[in-house]
Amino acid sequence: MTREEFSNKLNGALILAPLTKGGNLPFRRLCCDFGADVTVSEMAYARKLVKGDRKERALLRRHPSESCFGVQIAAKQPEEALQAAKIIEDSGADFIDINCGCPIDDTTRRGLGAALLRRPNQIAKLVQALSDGSPLPITVKIRTGWKNDSINAKEVSRLVEESGASALTIHGRSKQQRYSKAADWELIREIAEERSIPVIGNGDIVTHFEAEQHLSSHGVSALMLARGALTKPWLFEEIKESRTLNLSAEQRIEIYYRFSEYLKEHFGADDIGINRIMRFLPWHFTLFSRYVYYRYQDFDAQSPTPLIHQRLDPGIPASPIDEFLQRSDELSHRQLAEALLGAASPDQALANVLRLAAAAIAAPPYLAKQPELLAQG
Repeated sequence: MTREEFSNKLNGALILAPLTKGGNLPFRRLCCDFGADVTVSEMAYARKLVKGDRKERALLRRHPSESCFGVQIAAKQPEEALQAAKIIEDSGADFIDINCGCPIDDTTRRGLGAALLRRPNQIAKLVQALSDGSPLPITVKIRTGWKNDSINAKEVSRLVEESGASALTIHGRSKQQRYSKAADWELIREIAEERSIPVIGNGDIVTHFEAEQHLSSHGVSALMLARGALTKPWLFEEIKESRTLNLSAEQRIEIYYRFSEYLKEHFGADDIGINRIMRFLPWHFTLFSRYVYYRYQDFDAQSPTPLIHQRLDPGIPASPIDEFLQRSDELSHRQLAEALLGAASPDQALANVLRLAAAAIAAPPYLAKQPELLAQG
């Protein structure tokens, strides 16, 4: 894919963000089912790629359904980044993304990720080296700044474009903010107006009406989805079809079962494979359990607080199975994962989860709190 073709591909695209742990190949495949146009690998450390680390190189694998796939790297030395770029090129990726936004301490203490925002000229050197030395399009993902009192996204964006990047993604929060506070979409809009390369907006998108607002009002070429996609992978379809999918618990379980099958295809269905899957699937339920059906009347385009931060009351669960899917405890998430992995069909998966839900509502402490669910059977 040439850089011009890549730029055209981004026009109006919905991109699945690079998600540490969550962005495994089976989950990316699931998002492609629902219309993700572009996918990005989990972050790979350039140094580990160059040293031949097997786990790191496994992150470069893509599924055939990923029509436009990029590999995100964490690097700070141009020479090392170039060596990693060659490995990525040989793996068949379509583009390379430089991580300048990861706020995780394990990354920033190495001078990588968001730590690079304190050294804008180093970011420029990385981009220049890769742009000159690799035929692949180079993109950069940044935050607004290192701290709230040192917002420098405009300066970094200018340097990134001048150094040859094909596109820029802006997560509208500083490293200090992590994932709290609302994303600064006005700053994203200002940068998109100043730059001539595609600017991709990222932050707080959980509905199609928010996505439509950002595409129409904030000047971005594309949208990157992260927590919204982790909570409901069908968000891509909602945005493309401009409608909200009010999926029943049964429909969601069918999707989760499909995901479990993708995990088994990727990691294996033997004991070793299942053990590996159990490192991921229960974790995914920490996000799936946060699903809320957002209505258009919940949305206020003028509100400074996006829907994802409003903690809307999901109301009384529609059924015992709905209640079980909303549980946030680790044990329930493990039980759900085991129920899916032990099923041979979507119907069996549903039956397994129904048994879990029935056992849960039979517990005396639960009956005292939710007798109406027991009445529903």
